[in-house]
Amino acid sequence: MAAPTSVLSLIGNTPLLELTQFDTGPCRLFVKLENQNPGGSIKDRVALAMIEEAEQQGRLKPGATIIEATAGNTGLGLALVAAQKGYRLVLVVPDKMSREKIFHLRALGAEVLLTRSDVAKGHPDYYQDYAQRLAHSQPDAYYIDQFNNPANPLAHYRSTGPELWRQMDEQVDAVVVGVGSGGTLGGLARYFADVSPDTEFVLADPQGSILTDYVQRGDYGEAGSWRVEGIGEDFVPPLADFRQVRHAYAISDADAFASARDLLRLEGVLAGSSSGTLLSAALRYCQAQSEPKRVATLVCDSGNKYLSKMFNDYWLLEQGLIQRPHLGDLRDLITYRHDDRATVAVTPDDTLAVAHARMRLYDISQLPVLENDHLVGILDEWDLLNSVKQDSRPFARRVRDAMSRHVQTLAYTASHDALLSTFDRGHVAVIVDGDRFLGLITRTDVLNHWRHTLN
Repeated sequence: MAAPTSVLSLIGNTPLLELTQFDTGPCRLFVKLENQNPGGSIKDRVALAMIEEAEQQGRLKPGATIIEATAGNTGLGLALVAAQKGYRLVLVVPDKMSREKIFHLRALGAEVLLTRSDVAKGHPDYYQDYAQRLAHSQPDAYYIDQFNNPANPLAHYRSTGPELWRQMDEQVDAVVVGVGSGGTLGGLARYFADVSPDTEFVLADPQGSILTDYVQRGDYGEAGSWRVEGIGEDFVPPLADFRQVRHAYAISDADAFASARDLLRLEGVLAGSSSGTLLSAALRYCQAQSEPKRVATLVCDSGNKYLSKMFNDYWLLEQGLIQRPHLGDLRDLITYRHDDRATVAVTPDDTLAVAHARMRLYDISQLPVLENDHLVGILDEWDLLNSVKQDSRPFARRVRDAMSRHVQTLAYTASHDALLSTFDRGHVAVIVDGDRFLGLITRTDVLNHWRHTLN
């Protein structure tokens, strides 16, 4: 068998997996592993279809510029295809996108322009309006416009739908989908209307999106906000076809992230945040059934794009999505507790090179210096700078030679006023229980705590 000669030929024909470790009620639940596409998501199909359609219509010339608005995965698919075909790609993305996606896009050669994620359609900084305006300012650029491009749903009508139908042995009682651009729902609904009109569609929607209300009531109010990436909208996408949608579930960020983490832990599938939303909705649908059904949903993309977010306990904690027991004192404000072995620290005998590397790796500006779990000093960037400029081999010096030994500490029972007074003096708050180090409290920790408690 000849090996493929282009990564683009590997798009599609993704495997199907039955989930056996979840409570699916009387139903059998299957997931189509779209994270196995070469770009890591279902949007590889759409990107290839839209670019090839534009080529066939003569809208894309060799070396042309493509502009698009994307929450991430369509951009990654476009970047993959554009790199292989030699197009310049400019992407406008909302600033809630994970860093991994942005790094991936830039590594593929795409130009990434970040814009606000807290504004709605019609605002000049809304990512779709921004991209359209940018495309109009460059006459030779092609605005691919996934939200209105008929090649988007056509990709799923021609490939995803037939593959799923065959893999499910032509027995599909329900399909659970999310809606971003609407192409997946539009294409799959059209395909199953042809081959299996009785197949139900189930909408999995982030809480805050307007689409659940639209399905259930036919109207909607103002959109909220959500952290799940890639699905959910503040308008009704024209490519979506809701006529076969019989049920809609609004899934919280916390439930979506928990489901995605459970999918990895129980089934070994590393999936993204939208996949967690789909899985959570699929489980609710399955558990609500009174008779056996064969239900299919999608692993839309890979979770490796979200390792710094929903697979990071401390990010979830900072976002208020997981809770610790309330202690009623300053320990509640310590994000990285030493008792949990979460504190990033150095010892007096570590070199300044080690200290500097840890500061950069964890994006922090100060390190507690611990000896046998006791605080003996603190090293910040200013200490490091002063030490380095005085020595010909500065980074080989020991931390003990550069650290500040006179550290002002706060008992965990101290008041919030005492904490704020520490910040006023320009210090980080070092929290102790007697002579036992508990952790650091930064201004960011306090702001995060207030944001959750005051809301």
